[in-house]
Amino acid sequence: MSRKFDVSFEDIRKAQAVLSQHIEPSPLLHNTWLSETFGCEIYLKLENMQPIGSFKIRGATYRVSQLTAEERSRGVIAASAGNHAQGVAWGSKLLGVSAKIVMPKTAPLVKIQNTQALGAEVILAGENYDEAYAHAQSLVAQEGRVYIPAFEDPMVIAGQGVTGLEILEQLPETDVVVSSMGGGGLMAGVSIVFEKLKPGAQLIGVQATGAPSLVRSIRAGHVQSAGPVNTFADGIAVGTASETMRDLISARVSRLVEVDDETTAAAILTLLEKAKTVAEGSGAIALGALEQLRNEIRGKKVVLIISGGNIDVNVLSRIIDRGMILKGRRLRMNVVISDRPGSLARLTQLLALQGANILQAIHDRDEPSTRIDETEVALTLETRGPEHSRTIIEELEKKVVRLELVH
Repeated sequence: MSRKFDVSFEDIRKAQAVLSQHIEPSPLLHNTWLSETFGCEIYLKLENMQPIGSFKIRGATYRVSQLTAEERSRGVIAASAGNHAQGVAWGSKLLGVSAKIVMPKTAPLVKIQNTQALGAEVILAGENYDEAYAHAQSLVAQEGRVYIPAFEDPMVIAGQGVTGLEILEQLPETDVVVSSMGGGGLMAGVSIVFEKLKPGAQLIGVQATGAPSLVRSIRAGHVQSAGPVNTFADGIAVGTASETMRDLISARVSRLVEVDDETTAAAILTLLEKAKTVAEGSGAIALGALEQLRNEIRGKKVVLIISGGNIDVNVLSRIIDRGMILKGRRLRMNVVISDRPGSLARLTQLLALQGANILQAIHDRDEPSTRIDETEVALTLETRGPEHSRTIIEELEKKVVRLELVH
């Protein structure tokens, strides 16, 4: 059930005074390549450079710092898919408070391990955040620990809002801020700061199309269920929006955008290549939204909040592969060639002449769909881009028996 509360600009200033003793401001870096691509000045607010790789360190640490002596003696508990878990664990370790974190069984391994490494006890329960939250609440009743919410809490929001203060200290002339939204804590805090200090700036909230509950609730004017969560951007995979968070954000956000996972995967790859930074899905989705915003951001100073960088390396590998395919720089195909001496060599020679890099070639003479005098070769190729890929396909189609693209 949503808790009704408000957060003031002065609350965020107080949070900054506390957090400045423990956390350095995250970098705000101009990116020339992205700026030229989108016809504006783009800056990256690198919250993925925080000690735990996420902005969540701010709100969690501030909330733990405000516990009474009696509350500290009881310890804290939280439910999280990963980044909030690490924030609570980091803040609790810093301040000498016992922490227990309930994470869904589906939480990324890197986030589970990082949370444990920070000294928190991790309990895996449920298949999603909602089930983990329910289990955490049962433990609150049993053990008397203080529950630290991921977003629906005035002190957590105040802590996250320090991000907004830093942005305006680093770039006072900011015109647009683009940020991911899950539960809404980061956007709520940042929007309160901008409402006070830069009311003319445009704030754009972004959610995954597979978890759009807050975006759709704001649009509808009341909380709506968006159905089952289906996105790899686990940091913003919140199934049900909070009415309180909807109230805090709705009047302060200028624009709402939904981005699909394929676009987010491509954005992760772009950040790797063009900004030399590792972002998880929830961190890269702000960049993924820019194509939809291209016309309205032209000529402006735009800050993208790269909210987190905690991504499993195996997931990152798959995302890079999908991003390369989406950008037209990787081709997967099955080609059928004549089963005669030298046919495979001629195929690879043709690909070399076209400048394709063969990442994988599987030669299968027993594929049942081929004739007895044919053989199939499954190819994965790296190319220079969509036009190069089309040229390769056209040249192959002239020489092979049959070609089938695999998506």
